[in-house]
Amino acid sequence: MSALPVIPVEEDDRATPILSIPIPDAARPSLALWVENLSVSFDGFKALTDVTLTLEKGELRCLIGPNGAGKTTLMDCITGKTRPDSGAVFLESRLYDLTKLSEVRIAQLGIGRKFQRPTVFQGHSVYENCELALAGKKGVFRTLFARLSPAERTRIDEILELIGLKDQAKRQAGLLAHGQKQWLEIGMLLAQSPTVLLVDEPIAGMTHAETEKTAELLTSLAGKHTVVVVEHDMEFVRSIARKVTVLHQGKVLAEGPMSQVQKDPRVVEVYLGE
Repeated sequence: MSALPVIPVEEDDRATPILSIPIPDAARPSLALWVENLSVSFDGFKALTDVTLTLEKGELRCLIGPNGAGKTTLMDCITGKTRPDSGAVFLESRLYDLTKLSEVRIAQLGIGRKFQRPTVFQGHSVYENCELALAGKKGVFRTLFARLSPAERTRIDEILELIGLKDQAKRQAGLLAHGQKQWLEIGMLLAQSPTVLLVDEPIAGMTHAETEKTAELLTSLAGKHTVVVVEHDMEFVRSIARKVTVLHQGKVLAEGPMSQVQKDPRVVEVYLGE
């Protein structure tokens, strides 16, 4: 194995320590995210201990585990909300150590995150929400009074079609049903063209019909995006999972196809059997 070559860094990343992690040459082109030996402690409590995780481009991965397993802390480290005590996170084959960057910079590089509770612009229309997300650094007022290019309009139309809200484009986001708000927030993240999409408990509070549609949506995103879903509903996980990573007490307990993981005695004992 050989170390990844160091590439030029952008101006706002020049102070970022660059680390080289040996990755097999054959594996580099297929990697979307590489988490290496992450450890985090809070007042002596070890939230994560030497967690290593690799995600393939276009993969749909489910991250499961009991409460306190470290799932949220792991996502916080990937997105820059929490600084780990040790370890590193790399996006694709670039040598930006994401743990040293700001949350805004990490988002700009291609990490999108959706929290459990949807956060949309309640007073704006569904279309305007996507427009604002697409705008990047333009700002709210400038964006709403600026003309969209044909390509931008096409992109928004494609997103609204994908999330099933094209017929709700002019409706105020605050008037949407809970599930529709969840889909809109996913659409807003898609407007930013993320490489990796982190989705936290997407079906909480949803009806059965909304849950099924959410499963279809997340499954459709795999391939174009790398999707990581944190979820407690095992029936939902089984419906979408290709590969599952199980965390327990801040460590990776098991990993593999759902059919294999759910039969692991350790997983049954600490999680699925509860």
